[in-house]
Amino acid sequence: MKTNIKATNVELTAAIKDAVTEKFGGLDKYFTNILQIDVEVGTITKGQQKGNIFFCEVNVSVPQKLLRYKKETDDLYKAINDVKKGIQLELKKYKEKIK
Repeated sequence: MKTNIKATNVELTAAIKDAVTEKFGGLDKYFTNILQIDVEVGTITKGQQKGNIFFCEVNVSVPQKLLRYKKETDDLYKAINDVKKGIQLELKKYKEKIK
């Protein structure tokens, strides 16, 4: 399982890399045949009056399908946690569907 991390409009620090690796490294517990995980974190650059809005998007490549989940919040680490929970549900649904 290969994991790619991309940062948009934010510096990709070691802390962000570690958080993403820790959260998405254990996804193979939910589905064993994951080919690749692409994670994008960053800020939205539209005019914001309430400060920065962070997002996290994950694309999980499984055989014959691409599962996606995206979340936007006011905290980057909260967005990462929410996306982890969401993609876990998507993997469980996909696993039940193919059985």
